[in-house]
Amino acid sequence: MKNLLPSHSFSSDSVSRRKFLGQTAAAAIGFTIVPRHVLGGAGYVAPSDKVNIAFIEPDVQGVAVCDVNKSGANYPQWETHEFCHSVRKLLGVDSGWDWISPDQPIQLSHSLSATSGVAGREPCQKIVDAYYGSQQRSGQYRGCSAYSDFRELLEKQKDLDAVVVCTADHLHASVSAAAMKKRKHVFCQKPLTHTVFEARRIAEIAKETGVATQIAVANQASESTRLLCEWIWDGAIGPVREVKNWSSRPFWPQGLERPKEAEPVPEGLDWNLWLGPAPERPYNHAYLPFVWRGWSDFGCGALGDMGSYSFDTIFRVLKLDAPVSVEASSSDRYEETYPQASIVRYDFPARGDMPPVKFTWYDGGLKPARPDELEENRSLKAEGEEEDEGMLFVGDRGKILCTFNGGNPKLIPQAKMDSYKQPPKTLPRSPGNEREWLDACKGGKGKPGGNFEFEGVVTESLLLGNVAARMGQKLNWDRSKMSSNSDVAQKYVSPERRSGWEL
Repeated sequence: MKNLLPSHSFSSDSVSRRKFLGQTAAAAIGFTIVPRHVLGGAGYVAPSDKVNIAFIEPDVQGVAVCDVNKSGANYPQWETHEFCHSVRKLLGVDSGWDWISPDQPIQLSHSLSATSGVAGREPCQKIVDAYYGSQQRSGQYRGCSAYSDFRELLEKQKDLDAVVVCTADHLHASVSAAAMKKRKHVFCQKPLTHTVFEARRIAEIAKETGVATQIAVANQASESTRLLCEWIWDGAIGPVREVKNWSSRPFWPQGLERPKEAEPVPEGLDWNLWLGPAPERPYNHAYLPFVWRGWSDFGCGALGDMGSYSFDTIFRVLKLDAPVSVEASSSDRYEETYPQASIVRYDFPARGDMPPVKFTWYDGGLKPARPDELEENRSLKAEGEEEDEGMLFVGDRGKILCTFNGGNPKLIPQAKMDSYKQPPKTLPRSPGNEREWLDACKGGKGKPGGNFEFEGVVTESLLLGNVAARMGQKLNWDRSKMSSNSDVAQKYVSPERRSGWEL
């Protein structure tokens, strides 16, 4: 349950939930929902009505952190002193915690640099203790436990009700499966899993155990996703036959060979545990932190990092299931890392009264041609989009331009948006991605929208794009058999796992 990356968040909260997790290395935080009487009294929210630390919600009690790294000072910050400022804001103080932001330069790739921050289980434990020490009445907070091995946490932390999984991609399935089998509710970072097989298995375990599950894809709970559904189902642009989605990622090294030299494992890092189900290899700083995303044994590249957001929106809006084929073209392919830039084309079959859909993904700075409907003085970047990213729905009678994950949708040109009479809001609105999960943890009847059963299908399809990119040939897919037209592809669909890491 190791968090190695304070990755991009679409959360608009004043205290970024994922940023707090990333910057304090709260790899997987255990929560306990304590009885109503424990904290009663004026001004206190009953914990049985509330579940806190990772999401800074008033109804959560953080009881444990787990990270295979004791402490390290080489985690990237996106702004100078960012970790320190975040902790001060969380604790409501104006000084201290400078040690958590040494601000030494880190060169992540030839074009991207950052400054260093301190992370690991011990720094995280100190922050959690400081937060609760200032919030709880004297004698009512016993302190935050810290573990290096998630299996030990699940075995020993008896008051645990739920966990948040923020590991590198290749450990998501192992940690989530172990937690669900212990009947713990699970909130997992994206992508849900590292491989197609894992996505199928995790969805099965979620169904078998019946625990509350949710993925960290906040746009599934957004107003924009609901508007897109209502507009397109209302026929705003006619039948949709094509979707285009482009990302400025990767922000980490890709398109390179494995380093030849072995380096000493840093003190306090359990390298064997960090490897988890992945094949053994000598330690090298080329793999972590942050840069693991570009390595196929550990991460899912740009598609896995960002596609988790946009695929979720597209699947909901167009009621998609599995694709029938996937094909990719890219810059030079490497055995162990993803290409620097790629285009992935998915073909989805007709669904009910919806026609077949072609979905094209672009990354590494590649993007589609400007649509003819877009005004000459208007950027292809949708309003509110910070990066050079976006999404375009192409219908028989028009187009909708959105931010990368479907945010702020607009019919183009603007004149068409101005004249469009929006349909009634028929879909239930969400209290928020994390709130959906917390309510379900406490026995609420509503099932979180980003539950593992739904996201399993999305993730399977998403990761097929990586399989196609690694193969360099068209992949025909039969989801019912979880098989393709290529024996080579199958080793990527369900790669071997190290002994002891079976699901």
